[in-house]
Amino acid sequence: MVTIADVARHAGVAASTVSYVLSGKRSISPDTRERVQRSVRALGYRPNASARALASQRSNVIALVIPLRTGMHVPVMMQFATAIVTTARRFDHDVLLLTADEGPDGLERVTQSALVDALLVMDIELHDERVPVLRELPMPSVLIGYPDDADGLTCIDLDFAAAGALCVDHLADLGHRSLALLGTPSAVYERQTGFAQRTLTGFTEAAARRGVLGVETPCEHTFDAILQTVEQLLHDHPDLTGLVVQNEPIIGPLLDVLRRLGRRVPEDMSLVAICADDVAERQLPHLSSVTIPAEQIGEQAVESLITKLSGGVVQDLTLVPPELTARGSSAPHVDRSTA
Repeated sequence: MVTIADVARHAGVAASTVSYVLSGKRSISPDTRERVQRSVRALGYRPNASARALASQRSNVIALVIPLRTGMHVPVMMQFATAIVTTARRFDHDVLLLTADEGPDGLERVTQSALVDALLVMDIELHDERVPVLRELPMPSVLIGYPDDADGLTCIDLDFAAAGALCVDHLADLGHRSLALLGTPSAVYERQTGFAQRTLTGFTEAAARRGVLGVETPCEHTFDAILQTVEQLLHDHPDLTGLVVQNEPIIGPLLDVLRRLGRRVPEDMSLVAICADDVAERQLPHLSSVTIPAEQIGEQAVESLITKLSGGVVQDLTLVPPELTARGSSAPHVDRSTA
């Protein structure tokens, strides 16, 4: 069985240093802490959880706060949750999943319960009422997403404003001059959820910068709502040739709707989605897309939280640059009126 002494020899440090890294009782330099953590992973060291919790007065549990509210796409949230749980186990921590929307009161209740050592909070709004409480809680926290006022917080997210702009630039580079953003359900915009608002901002500003028409509309998840939304868009903007989709559940039905309305993808309508790669690659044609890096963000969020628990310093705001993969759903615009 691997012991602390084995980890210490492997990392080239004293056994007490390994203990301090694992317990968080003392501040350890980032380089030493990372060396010890690499040795823990390499040797497969598993400390006695009960003894460690007793000695450190910690539970070795992280609370993951995901309020499952109207308009949220649960499979995407579960991708983040899976990455968070997997990474937390690497650091010998468990995850307590909290899905009820209790707002600030829920955060205070969890903190006072002594069930958890730290908080990971998702579904962040621009003016999130939980932010003042998070600043005051005597417990480390990391937000996946970020509010307008992020001072004093640790936040990580995809750069959704850049993602919206990247989609516009891709379609504009292909010659498309009339674009629409099919966004999240109305409830998500009404809550001013950060990722949706920032994508809209990036889309709108990029359309103005490129001198193209850029219109946006929320879209509900039912087939009838998708059909009605697209019919209205095409009625109001008959020259529309490019769609940006930030609403993963509607992607499959949307392709059916476009076929029903006689719009071929990509010949008549180019389409770019902000979604997971596996979703984009399941469609016919395969979708050009900006991926949602759930695994990367979840892993980085946990690592930041563990660093804070160990007394280390982390970056206040981390924005992951978007990456667009061009596939079969986007093609150069052809002006069929003169063809």
